[in-house]
Amino acid sequence: MRLTKLGHACWRLQKDGSTLVIDPGSFSGEGLLDEASAVLITHEHFDHVDADLLRKAAPDLEIFTCQSVADLLGEIPAKVQVVRDGDAFTTAGFGVKVIGEWHALNHPDIPVVQNVGFLVEEEVFYPGDAFTPPGVEVPTLLVPTNAPWMRTTDMVAYLREVRPQRAYSTHDGLLNEVGLKVVDNWIRMEGDHQKADFRRIPVGESVEVS
Repeated sequence: MRLTKLGHACWRLQKDGSTLVIDPGSFSGEGLLDEASAVLITHEHFDHVDADLLRKAAPDLEIFTCQSVADLLGEIPAKVQVVRDGDAFTTAGFGVKVIGEWHALNHPDIPVVQNVGFLVEEEVFYPGDAFTPPGVEVPTLLVPTNAPWMRTTDMVAYLREVRPQRAYSTHDGLLNEVGLKVVDNWIRMEGDHQKADFRRIPVGESVEVS
């Protein structure tokens, strides 16, 4: 399976000629839905879901997401299917399990929104905006590395809890070059500590996992 970082928190997954996109948000650039047969959306924040983009999507595009995102999208041509923690389904040839229910706390005065994570092909886990314990072995983790709701120590603790073979930085689009170098340093240090492949994939570049 090939993983391509599209920008900020958006990823393209490809295998056997099929394409799955996770969290095509408004910070993630152009061409997010190119070749996509299905889309997974973790939660309603605009850096994870571009509602205008999805309203223009082809009718045969399958979208799997939580209830709050389905409500946000409303009646659109694409097929929107609501999923919850514990669900499992197959789309575009990818087996997917749903893990998690809630976004991490951003601010004490802001209500916590729904957030579902996705485990794809028993290989890649994308938790969305949360450090949800997956409860299963995770070979490849897409780990948030910068956000208003997290600290570096939270990221490190999560990596030590999950202990993936590979971890790639996501949710890093708010950082300038200096901040990205800091992320590179911290995630590499933890990878060295665990003797695992932990790093940031530059936007537009890909990695193969199996």
